[in-house]
Amino acid sequence: MLFNLTGEDNKCRAINALIMHDESRDDVLVRFVKLAGQALGIPGSFISVLDDENQYIKAAHNFPLRKGPREDAFCRFVFESGRELIIPDTYNDPVFFKHPLTLGYPYIRFYAGVPLKNRDGVTLGTLCVTDTVAHPFSDEKIKTLKLLAGLVISFLEAWHSAGFVDPATDLPNRERLLRDLQLLAPGGQKSDYRLVLIDCMEMSRAYELAKSLGMAAVEALLRDMAILLRLRLRLAPSQLLYTVATGRFAILIPASGAYTASEISRKLQGVCAHVEETISIELAVYTGEVTFDPVAQPAHEILRRGISALNEGINLKIPACTFDDVINSRKYAAVSLIDDLTRALEQDAGLYLVYQPKVSMSSGKPVGLEALIRWHHPVYGELSPSLFLPLIDNTELMTKLSDWVIHGVIKQLSTWQATALLLPVSINIRIADFSQDGFADRLEDKMFQAGLPTSLLGIECLETDRIVENRTALYGLEMLKLRGFVIALDDFGAGYSNISYLRRMPLDVIKLDQSLIRELSGNTATRIIARSVIQMLKNLDYIVIAEGVEDADTSHLLQSYGCDQAQGYYYSKALEPKALESWLYWQLRDSLR
Repeated sequence: MLFNLTGEDNKCRAINALIMHDESRDDVLVRFVKLAGQALGIPGSFISVLDDENQYIKAAHNFPLRKGPREDAFCRFVFESGRELIIPDTYNDPVFFKHPLTLGYPYIRFYAGVPLKNRDGVTLGTLCVTDTVAHPFSDEKIKTLKLLAGLVISFLEAWHSAGFVDPATDLPNRERLLRDLQLLAPGGQKSDYRLVLIDCMEMSRAYELAKSLGMAAVEALLRDMAILLRLRLRLAPSQLLYTVATGRFAILIPASGAYTASEISRKLQGVCAHVEETISIELAVYTGEVTFDPVAQPAHEILRRGISALNEGINLKIPACTFDDVINSRKYAAVSLIDDLTRALEQDAGLYLVYQPKVSMSSGKPVGLEALIRWHHPVYGELSPSLFLPLIDNTELMTKLSDWVIHGVIKQLSTWQATALLLPVSINIRIADFSQDGFADRLEDKMFQAGLPTSLLGIECLETDRIVENRTALYGLEMLKLRGFVIALDDFGAGYSNISYLRRMPLDVIKLDQSLIRELSGNTATRIIARSVIQMLKNLDYIVIAEGVEDADTSHLLQSYGCDQAQGYYYSKALEPKALESWLYWQLRDSLR
């Protein structure tokens, strides 16, 4: 709603917003009308809103009407004049003595109504009391009714601010955008609109700023962004800029307007926002747009399409992206894939585990395994985990998938228990899993029930910085280590790895990322870095494992640097249990010769 904006269009949108049903808001309005009737000694009371054709009774007490033609409404005179209307006895009033609502149902004999005006003096509705018998109405009672009307409009403005204004930027928020999109539809006008989403800052960057400078600095940055966007884009006072997420904004305009995603992106190139007076940040701006018919598409779908276009642009590093059928089909394909994965878990069909050997660099013998999930889709065939795991990250489905992996690995270890092929197996576990209360106890109990020592199950984890700053996560890891599970840090050396974090985590094993291993044989600088990292980790008493070893030269170099173990295609790809058993048999046979 636009309680603090002027203009006929905004007035209409604010009135339409009031007409729309909102249970929590309307329940409070009912209490106001009851209070009005009690305070003034009049049995009937109501709050009314009018559009071009009808009157809508939004809240009522002892008043039977809920809707009627605008031309028949007593409140029309209050609404149009912006002044109170007091009729002590309609039978004696020259205007209303023959009015249809006087002579017929609901037989109004007394009426008093005052306008509900916002802070700009715009009338949005009326507060009224009424009865089927005549009443005198003193100046003091008129003042009381006006006072109550002021309380009603204050509540509406507070309700609007709480639900529709972003507290950091003081801009209309995502819920307000959805409401405004809904309000475009009732008019039924065949007119297309354009929604443009603007991304100014990645969430990870906001997170880093909050860590180093505090949330107050981030909020100051967001406020400065909002001001800069209005200035750079030269938005008119009547043109709204919305905050839809941290660092993300939106503009809603007619499709014929000049503000396209490309034009906005061009105007915002090189813009810098200030965190503090001496600190400024250049914004990496991406835009996504969708053109739509508000009658044909619901508000949530419109916003979804705009966000899809924006995310597509960010993923492809394109400054401006327009929603199209290709993006839409990809989005629906992702949703379909999630549904298929849900069914695969429920039916235990298509999902399976493979195991990649870990080899001792000193003896050349297999010393462990890493369990990896695979999915044979009934339509698409073999799907890489990189295609479906990101779709369910941070969802309940990922937790269910982790449980499935744990169950499968323990079952497989039980099968191997009586053979010479039994080796420790590591699994990848997220923060959300081992942060659960009692996770370590439950995992230990599962191993105990299977008759397996906890040392046979290793836990590999990512997200180092998030773990260190999460006391619950650290405690979860400590409980796992306390119960004898081997704890490994995965993908060390990928991107930025903070070495100071290592001593704050209960780690046994550090796995070097493939990016650090891949270029060892052909790059001197990489060799120097890898050798230094391995030596440092060994001095800190960690077991060091190298991932992605694909040739003999890399294997020999890692062995000379003191690396403990390695895995990769040079030794073996990830294998299904039967193939792995055969591979292990030949490895053990060769080592015994």
